[in-house]
Amino acid sequence: MYLRDHISFKSIFALALLGLSSCGKSFLDTRLDTQPIEHNIDDNYNSLIQLANAPYAYLSQRNEFSALDGNLFAAVTDEAVQTNSVGDVYLFNNGNWGAFNNPDDRYNMYYSGIYSANYFLEYLTKKGGDYKALLAFNRDTITQEARVKYQNDVVSMGWSIAEVHVLRAYYYFELIKRYGGVPLLTKTFSVNEKPAIAASSFQDIVDFIVTEIDSHHSKLQPNWKTSAFANQDGRFNQGAALMLKARVLLYAASPLHNPGNDIVKWQRAAKAAAEALKFADRMDDAGGKNALDNNYRNYFLGNNTLNSAETIMAIRYTASNDLERANYPVATAGGRSGITPTENLVSAYEKLGDFSSSMPYANRDPRLEYTIVFNGSNWNNRNIDQSAGGTDDMTRMNASKTGYYLKKFVNDNVNLINNAINPHNWPLFRYGELLLIYSEAMNEAYGPDQANGFGLTAREALNKLRARPSVHMPAVQANGKADLRTAIKHERQVELAFENHRYWDLIRWGDAATVLNQTIYGATITKNGSGSVIYGTKAVQNRVFVAPKMNLYPFPQAEINISGGLLVQNPGW
Repeated sequence: MYLRDHISFKSIFALALLGLSSCGKSFLDTRLDTQPIEHNIDDNYNSLIQLANAPYAYLSQRNEFSALDGNLFAAVTDEAVQTNSVGDVYLFNNGNWGAFNNPDDRYNMYYSGIYSANYFLEYLTKKGGDYKALLAFNRDTITQEARVKYQNDVVSMGWSIAEVHVLRAYYYFELIKRYGGVPLLTKTFSVNEKPAIAASSFQDIVDFIVTEIDSHHSKLQPNWKTSAFANQDGRFNQGAALMLKARVLLYAASPLHNPGNDIVKWQRAAKAAAEALKFADRMDDAGGKNALDNNYRNYFLGNNTLNSAETIMAIRYTASNDLERANYPVATAGGRSGITPTENLVSAYEKLGDFSSSMPYANRDPRLEYTIVFNGSNWNNRNIDQSAGGTDDMTRMNASKTGYYLKKFVNDNVNLINNAINPHNWPLFRYGELLLIYSEAMNEAYGPDQANGFGLTAREALNKLRARPSVHMPAVQANGKADLRTAIKHERQVELAFENHRYWDLIRWGDAATVLNQTIYGATITKNGSGSVIYGTKAVQNRVFVAPKMNLYPFPQAEINISGGLLVQNPGW
């Protein structure tokens, strides 16, 4: 890869201050005018703090609630269908995306975050690494208030240095999740340097990520909420770093990146997940943090995500009504139907003892009702009626094509006519997912019922999640590793629905070639002469996924061209 072009230092400060950015034409600055920049930093007490904050801007630049076509990423998978007949999602659905037209191309964005992290760490190194002295260069020591601020800034900067290392590791994970092996950059380059860098292997990047986390996680704040710096909650903490390591090693052990099923990789993932789970449980004992939330539905709404014991780390977004406008039924004032859940997903929610096909949504896994609006739901103070002539008649323009609407993350009773707004916060790392990581890694490493000294077996971790308050699903009865593997895949599908895990799970498991080539189904809803509702299914879309080509994103063609061929395009593209 040939590193080129310029992102100004002023723009990095703007990112830190505004929480948003534009990567422009390139992803790295190779014409760095260091003298004016260092002068600016050295003359401004706040500049070093802003420099440490700058890498966080790229964490929220990809708004998960509007990741594709102004909505969730779910319509790329068998979770949902886009109501609009045009949109970038159809490039994925039809298999027409590539190196020139990838709607989820985040290459430049994540490398911009890596550059920002590298610059900050390099600056500290150039100054001898003594951030206490750097913070002192322009401080006012006359007042007690100023002295307290300095002391707090010194403590906070110690955490910030570790955070930047872990943020850089996170950005590398987001890159390898998409592209496989990528160039490993741990420094910036000045105008006189024109390096050409080939991609490192996927495993080399994984090893780098793990080393960064192992070296720095203990230097992070253990728990922002219970500290004197609670207003900093939302930054990386020890639990988030440990969970990131477990997630990365789970991906590295999965079939896509471990075709020979090296059991040692699964054991590494299991150990990392056990370490993260032990830390989370210790936080629970210390102050009620990192336990499963008592209300699955409410957990994903408003500021509940921030305040819940389940959240290990969340991304905060500006309050808005964009998600409600995009996903309320078109028959609800201001709604546009948006992405609508599929019958493929609905059918995954288990049927319980008294299930009847004449009432297909009763006596099901409670998470169905918490996640999806179906015919007969009472939502936003009205009954959803999608039968012919009903308020939500499926033949109505822009009504759901599948017979379902999104409920997860979508706040109830938002008055869109008066432009009411609500917070929306993304659970980047949560305890429920950690149990699933642990269960999967333990099952593959040791089987369903061996704890290996870690406390929980794979089966016990899975059943702990299923027994969570407000869900109370019966324990899984699985015979052997293969059966429990199937149960774990199922549990991830329903527990993590619409949280942007499904696509990557199917890819890493090697299941995308099957699942993402299947027909997408919806519900049919008719009333007979007596007024009884009759439910059926119908085909809604056909999908295309070309494996193994689409298991990895293509590198942007501009990067291939500029590298002079050193950066080799991913296979098939």
